[in-house]
Amino acid sequence: MRNTAPSRTGHGGPSRIAVVGGGPGGLYAAALLKRADPAREVTVWERNAPSDTFGFGVVLSDETLGGIGDADPVVHEALTRDLVRWDDIDVVHRGHRTTSTGHGFAALGRRRLLEVLRTRCADLDVRLRFRTEAPPAADLAATHDLVVAADGVHSRTREAHAGHFRPRITTHRCRYIWLAADFAFEAFRFEIAETRHGVVQLHAYPYEADASTVIVEMREEVWRAAGFDMMDEAESAARCARIFTEALGGRPLRSHRSAWTAFRTVVNTHWSYGNTVLIGDAAHTAHFSIGSGTKLAVEDAVSLARALGTHPALPEALAAYETERRPAVESTQRAAAASLRWFEDLAEHVDRPPRRFAFDLLTRSRRVTHANLGLRDPAFTATVEHDFGCPPGTPPMFTPLRLRGLTLRNRIVVSPMDMYAAEDGVPGDFHLVHLGSRALGGAGLVMTEMVCVSPEGRITPGCTGLWNDGQADAWARITAFVHERAPGTALGVQLGHAGRKGSTRRMWEGIDQPLPTGNWPLVAASPLPYRPGVNQVPRALDRAGLTAVREEFTAAARRAARSGFDLLELHCAHGYLLSGFLSPLTNHRTDGYGGDLDGRLRFPLEVFDAVREVWPEDRPATVRISATDWAEGGTTEEEAVALARAFAEHGADAVDVSTGQVVPHEAPAYGRSYQTPYADRIRNRTGVPVIAVGAISSWDDVNSLLLAGRADLCALARPHLYDPHWTLHAAAEQGYEGPAAPWPAPYRAGNRPPPTGRRA
Repeated sequence: MRNTAPSRTGHGGPSRIAVVGGGPGGLYAAALLKRADPAREVTVWERNAPSDTFGFGVVLSDETLGGIGDADPVVHEALTRDLVRWDDIDVVHRGHRTTSTGHGFAALGRRRLLEVLRTRCADLDVRLRFRTEAPPAADLAATHDLVVAADGVHSRTREAHAGHFRPRITTHRCRYIWLAADFAFEAFRFEIAETRHGVVQLHAYPYEADASTVIVEMREEVWRAAGFDMMDEAESAARCARIFTEALGGRPLRSHRSAWTAFRTVVNTHWSYGNTVLIGDAAHTAHFSIGSGTKLAVEDAVSLARALGTHPALPEALAAYETERRPAVESTQRAAAASLRWFEDLAEHVDRPPRRFAFDLLTRSRRVTHANLGLRDPAFTATVEHDFGCPPGTPPMFTPLRLRGLTLRNRIVVSPMDMYAAEDGVPGDFHLVHLGSRALGGAGLVMTEMVCVSPEGRITPGCTGLWNDGQADAWARITAFVHERAPGTALGVQLGHAGRKGSTRRMWEGIDQPLPTGNWPLVAASPLPYRPGVNQVPRALDRAGLTAVREEFTAAARRAARSGFDLLELHCAHGYLLSGFLSPLTNHRTDGYGGDLDGRLRFPLEVFDAVREVWPEDRPATVRISATDWAEGGTTEEEAVALARAFAEHGADAVDVSTGQVVPHEAPAYGRSYQTPYADRIRNRTGVPVIAVGAISSWDDVNSLLLAGRADLCALARPHLYDPHWTLHAAAEQGYEGPAAPWPAPYRAGNRPPPTGRRA
């Protein structure tokens, strides 16, 4: 039913307010709204009793506490009297306890937090209706000026208006339970137990002088194998205490209406509808491993109260609230999602050495990085750098890496970037300047764009090639320049065939759009156009066609070797020809080159074997793959690992782990370093070196990924378009002047930022 409640929002804003949910977010919102205008009638409905609280302790950041202090000093003063503070994180794994300090935590009991907020509401004459179900959402909206839905992850208010809020709820793969210990841990403790059923993890922190929150978590299959699905509350608590008896000193764990549950991520397209607004878990959730639920709810309450005080008209106030909060919430949710995935995949990380494991855990959400961890705890960070093999004074990104006979002086790769600037496949002056400038910029490895193995294998008429000797001579000019003018920089060639994504316009003329005239016929694994009705239907390669394409790759590889390239990469990603064989979404063949993964791998492996046979033995060969298609029915995580392992077994020296671009209906989960978990998984499961790529933009991210063991090399594209000297500038910003990032002699005068402003 559409909300048609008349507005009663005068100059002072809404005068009759209903708050659904008596948790921290709802109570604090009620208090702030009543404090802003004592004449308001504010009512809180909570179906549980005041003592029925879930969880035991809550963590609040200094930022959140500062916001509480600004919004209501009375609440802030009451809370700070009971806060427990500490600085350390203990990571316990395989008998080793690694401690990192300087983190700064504050916590208190959830029960005490609610007491403070209830008292404040009572003092302000907020109506508190406990053990009372709120009226239906539509009734509240019709009888109140504002309805604040703070009724949690299972929000009935949200569900009543689901057609407008459009919630997306994802249930995850771990089970967890909130428990308590009747003593205070000295630090925030993460402990890993490797049981016969699988990995179990403990998250614990103090919240009172003699009490700690203890969360026990494990994958669903581990939970079932261990029999927790058959245990009651008391049995679960006792079993968890036995698993972590050393951490607990043999003491028991206490429960209070504790139940095993799977975390659910809640995302809403809209946060308000008419005069109803969502806050806290009703609007959004973020995994408890970054301690964010209560923090987000309280900050929502502060923001909502401020917006209502600033904007007299309710629609503008609710829009302002969402505009202010959504970016911060989405940032937190991205960090929480990364942390959640890390714990879901914990079994893949446990073989790392103790300090590297601890560093990996601490940086899992990407909010803690190498740089700020170095400021918080320089001693710990230095030990991890030492374990990694960093020479004194050398950031991780400037440590060398050897692949066959090639030693890369640093871990930075200029990622392949299509320029669409060639004539008849011949790289010209533009490519000399483009690749030469980035080689002078200090990266350890500079990659060409996808170099096509035949005229029909081009994406656009502007693509480079290696199907004739004239093109090879032009490439030799570029490699000679790099080797002479940027000694120590390796130049790599990426060989590929566009397949069904060929015969299109240059990117800036209409990406993936067919040419107005002069289109050439396409070939692919199966006769499936990239965009039905837009792109042409390709011809499925028969046996003769497969052989011809393989020979084209082989001939191009021979020319690449004669041109002087130091490394060769076979492009098996992004929906191009070889990728089209690998993905079940684009390979519908019924012969030996289709079907299961072994069949889909057969032709790409045949091509790789042929290329590796003619490519010089001492020069490395890598493979770029799409580790997920970001589409239902596409390449699975297990298949991505299997195909990476297969290429490694056939002689690939590293796997360049990209994702997507295989089908146009993909739905990528974009975000900072969003593709690195796939590289991490492949590296952990196969042991093959990996190149991580995808929204890696800072040298701090690079150092963090390397030290954590998630990647061996990091490839950056757009940052090198913005700044060809990105690597040299990263060295200067870190104070590094060693051999892994030498400034070319003509540029040495510019190895420090120029002075700005007037100088005396």
